[in-house]
Amino acid sequence: MRENSIGKGLAAIYRQEIIQDVTLFTSQSAAVFYDKLFSELEFTLPRTATGRRDFPKEAMVCAFIVMKCEGFSQITDLADYLNNNRLIAHYCGFNIMKQLPSYWTYDRFLKKLDNGELKNIMAEQVKKLYQLGILDASFIGLDSTPVAANTKQNNPKSFAAGKFDPTNHPKADPDCALGVHSASNQHNERRVEFYWGYKNHVLVDCISGLPLYELTTPANVADSTVVQGILAAANAVLPLHECTFLGDKGYDVKAVYNLVKDVYEGDAVIPLNERNTKNPDKLPSERLICDAGLAMRKDGKIFDRNKNRIRQKFCCPFRQSKSGTCPCNHKNWNNNKKHQGCTKYKTIPSDYRLSIDRECPHFKRTYALRTECERYNSRFKASGQERLWIRNGSSAANLNTLAHIAALAVACAAVRDNPRHSYRSAKSLRRAA
Repeated sequence: MRENSIGKGLAAIYRQEIIQDVTLFTSQSAAVFYDKLFSELEFTLPRTATGRRDFPKEAMVCAFIVMKCEGFSQITDLADYLNNNRLIAHYCGFNIMKQLPSYWTYDRFLKKLDNGELKNIMAEQVKKLYQLGILDASFIGLDSTPVAANTKQNNPKSFAAGKFDPTNHPKADPDCALGVHSASNQHNERRVEFYWGYKNHVLVDCISGLPLYELTTPANVADSTVVQGILAAANAVLPLHECTFLGDKGYDVKAVYNLVKDVYEGDAVIPLNERNTKNPDKLPSERLICDAGLAMRKDGKIFDRNKNRIRQKFCCPFRQSKSGTCPCNHKNWNNNKKHQGCTKYKTIPSDYRLSIDRECPHFKRTYALRTECERYNSRFKASGQERLWIRNGSSAANLNTLAHIAALAVACAAVRDNPRHSYRSAKSLRRAA
């Protein structure tokens, strides 16, 4: 009997030791991955305790980095994951012998955290990758990706009336705004979708495919209005002198061209936005063709003071003819005036925007680099940022910044571990662990 009781006691001790060994409940690859990740992520935050149990703020930030690396979109998934993988919680900086943060602790921390502190962490990562020779600011691309808010109006199965009525603002998230994004990537289709939420503007290095700077705004903010602030903030981290700026048609604004050329002495590679413009027929000699199919004559230049442009005027070839007749019987031909016939105008390229040759091979090859922005946006959405499950603008901005910090941390760890590994994918680094 005594031997049986001793054996049961030893078995109980062994079971207790097994339960306390947290390494038995976490995969080896995941443990090595986060060990490498957090060894390259060094930062300090002011007021290094948060919550009633005084959780370190650095540990809370590392926990959200785990959330983005795992692709979780909800905080409850993060809390369950760390509770079931105490070793990873230990790598984050928590005391695993005590209770870990609850859902409400994570939620309050995310809402009250100053986004400027996260911006500083991201800036230090960008500087580190620049010193390692991974990041470069020679070719930079700016693009925005929609981030849907946590409202019933964004639910495609909701039958609520007036879901996208501007006056019907969601009560769940007072900081979001009504936005629109393209629903098709085909050039001959113009389908758009409305949504309530935010925009994440990301400045990407088009060579490495990694972010340089990011900014979260409501969804109703135009892309071209944030270019000046983003470039100025990014220039404070990395010099953007003589850079090549790439953007889609949403950035086809004169102010953007002049900013890149005059302030940063760079080149702008942006396609021409032809909405609300006419493309008249013309000959190889650049002379316009009238409605009757005849070559028109030049008739002087006109300076438009309101739009600060010079336009070449073209007139009917029979304008001053006393016996000629208009083949198409234009309405301005029989107007009983001295100068008869139709007139057309062509803007003379006098500014930087219109002087760019968008049909040359150099422009097309350079603009092809902008696909790195699209690829990074796909990785950004895969981290769980396509739709948010929080209900305020501060949490949305912090989650977006944390997703970019996680991507840069993975790149730093991959380069330090083995330069041959892909620094764009967390899965590649985890497989090599």
